Amino acid sequence: MSDEREITQRGLWFGEFETGVVYRHSPGRTMTETDNVLFTTLTMNPQPLHLDAAWSESSEFGERLVNSMHTLATLVGLSVGQLTMNTIVANLGFSEISFPAPMKHGDTLYAETRILDKRESKSRPGQGIVTMEHIGRNQHGDVVAKAVRKALMQGEPA
Repeated sequence: MSDEREITQRGLWFGEFETGVVYRHSPGRTMTETDNVLFTTLTMNPQPLHLDAAWSESSEFGERLVNSMHTLATLVGLSVGQLTMNTIVANLGFSEISFPAPMKHGDTLYAETRILDKRESKSRPGQGIVTMEHIGRNQHGDVVAKAVRKALMQGEPA
């Protein structure tokens, strides 16, 4: 038997979330051409803006863009280790999703999350609903994605 303390990485319990707090997540994630093509084809999205370099050259962007659903998924994923790892019960929904600027191959996505609201669940004792605003910025600080998400979070175990 050991007297060592053990610390396991986890997200926040419901009671640890504070409204108005901004969490900056690290590290960022550089979006590669391989990531984009893999995600786009895995999700059965044949949009030439993500897959066809010749077609995309004639678009207003002049090049292929990172699939916005990949940007959104990565934005949320960047928050998991700090906020919801092993403490989330379920995602309840997303709203107010926007992509104000495009992500390009080689851009790096940086994420932050603001806690907008929290309340105890009326139907699930010991759990609560947290409303988060995820904001993604590229390496220049331009906002490339925003999403408001509600998640059902576990209360701290007794």
